[in-house]
Amino acid sequence: MTQHKLLGGLLAPGFDEKSCLSRYHSVSYRKMSRYMPSSHLLSKLRSYEDLHRQCGPHTKSYNETLKQIKAGNTVASSTECNYIVWISFSGLGNRMLTLASAFLYALLTNRVLLVDRGKDMADLFCEPFPDMSWLLPLDFPITNQFESFNQNSPSCYGKMLKNNIITKESKPSFLYLHLVHDYQDHDKMFFCDQDQTFLKRVPWLIMKTNNYFVPSLFLILSFEKELSKLFPEKETVFHHLGRYLFHPTNQVWGLIIRYYQAYLAKADERIGIQVRVFDTGKGPFPYVMDQIVACALNSKLLPKLSMKESGITPLRNQRSKAILVTSLDSGYYENLSNMYWEHPTVTGEVISFFQPSHEEYQQTEKKNHNRKAWAEMFLLSLTDVLVTSSWSTFGYVAQGLAGSKAWILYKPENRSAPNPPCRIAMSMEPCFHAPPFYDCKAKKGIDTGLVVPHVRHCEDMSWGLKLVGADNHLQQ
Repeated sequence: MTQHKLLGGLLAPGFDEKSCLSRYHSVSYRKMSRYMPSSHLLSKLRSYEDLHRQCGPHTKSYNETLKQIKAGNTVASSTECNYIVWISFSGLGNRMLTLASAFLYALLTNRVLLVDRGKDMADLFCEPFPDMSWLLPLDFPITNQFESFNQNSPSCYGKMLKNNIITKESKPSFLYLHLVHDYQDHDKMFFCDQDQTFLKRVPWLIMKTNNYFVPSLFLILSFEKELSKLFPEKETVFHHLGRYLFHPTNQVWGLIIRYYQAYLAKADERIGIQVRVFDTGKGPFPYVMDQIVACALNSKLLPKLSMKESGITPLRNQRSKAILVTSLDSGYYENLSNMYWEHPTVTGEVISFFQPSHEEYQQTEKKNHNRKAWAEMFLLSLTDVLVTSSWSTFGYVAQGLAGSKAWILYKPENRSAPNPPCRIAMSMEPCFHAPPFYDCKAKKGIDTGLVVPHVRHCEDMSWGLKLVGADNHLQQ
């Protein structure tokens, strides 16, 4: 099995190919990545896989550690294995970003990641680790509490800190980490070194989040050296971890291949346009349409149209572009398609448009809806160039898996198209939408986008944080 098929060593060989066709076959549909994983990351992944085999569900170590939760609130003795349990929460794009964040935290803290299966996690993603499931067993003793966990829960770390329940001598059997966008100052202490020192002694951490919190892990001093070895190219975190973790199940893969072969395979160039609209009401909105067209024309992603009735003489070796549009609304696809159907291009290129689905509104809890969403994210990641809306976790996932920097459509204000309409992303990393602004050592507020050169404010959200590569350290 070639290194290309194993994504430069990211993937372990030996999986049953038929059980998850996408794992080893998706490489045939995507350009080879410019970014190679570091030898340290590859070594860390193989070590993690060994740890997961040793400590995964229903192993002797797992069963022994589980007794700590069943016994009560206090740890009686040190445990051989420690765990981070990720609660399935929020939309699919958010879930993928937060799961990658939780996995990186597991790598940094020598914990085993276990995944709450929610409504459809097993239906969407193949098992990423050899020989042992990452899914939390159905008989886990506190699964029925997951939905009700919030910052006021008795086991919430932030609340316990606020009420001075946590002491240096405390040895809780599990803690709940509330890292959702509405978290409070004490919840954000998770990102402080001294708190990480305390959390090491807790065998079970239960995490709920809808944030890609990776940038703030890079601001924790005790993680700095290890992160530098794992990711010498800072903006490749989600690119590598996303391709390692997320493989469509055979049912979703069947959708992807059918769409790809029907609409994208024969084009000379593939362009993805992902549209998320923030305003309420019935679309398509003219100002959003104007913005998409302006961005595509200004950045020369789409050719201009000829308004002459005679049209353009077809080229002998006519180039073609296939445009994949993803949106809950079909109107943007229809308008773009009609424009290029009614008029020839000045270059003579043939432009075709395709939209796999238009669900009208987000249906997070519906299995079939999320299958389509995952298929469309994956299809977007197979395009040569990507245009995405601001704040879109859907777009973040696609550009990260693709290993490319998307053109980001600025968020419209006052129902008018922004000028300029878009800009190229300074890195392919997702944005952390709700980061803490706190200096743990000085115990005062700071701008965490100015602490280190590789953590900067996002292009599409001025208060957000994202990782950037060395060539973008000076950009703001």
